[in-house]
Amino acid sequence: MNNARFATNMHILTLLASTHGEWQSSEWLATSININPVMVRKELSVLQAARLVVTRKGKDGGSMLGKPPAAITLAEVYAAIKQSEVLGRKNLNPNPKCPVGKNINKKLDQLFLETDEIVAAFLAGKTLAGFVAQFHR
Repeated sequence: MNNARFATNMHILTLLASTHGEWQSSEWLATSININPVMVRKELSVLQAARLVVTRKGKDGGSMLGKPPAAITLAEVYAAIKQSEVLGRKNLNPNPKCPVGKNINKKLDQLFLETDEIVAAFLAGKTLAGFVAQFHR
């Protein structure tokens, strides 16, 4: 996942956990992250689809956590936003006449799967509440 989506979503969730029970606007969240509110709304829609946040529209709208921070694992966050492999992309067109090229992607598939499982297992043991606690010490 060679981009800032995980970091951005953790920032959003940490802010929402820190203001638990209060509706927060995408503009307010974007100010802390220093990104465009449209990008925050895009990520909020992904988090909402994963039932990690709830949102409401209108003047008194905003977003808040969909469940307690202790009930949200970082593996859930990872699964909600994962769009690519941890190790990056495979080469799409290796040389099929090469003894390595014709088999490389099959071998990489297993390596990528195992790496992803390790990351997910590691994150499953961590909660949003534990992460947020670091900011209140």
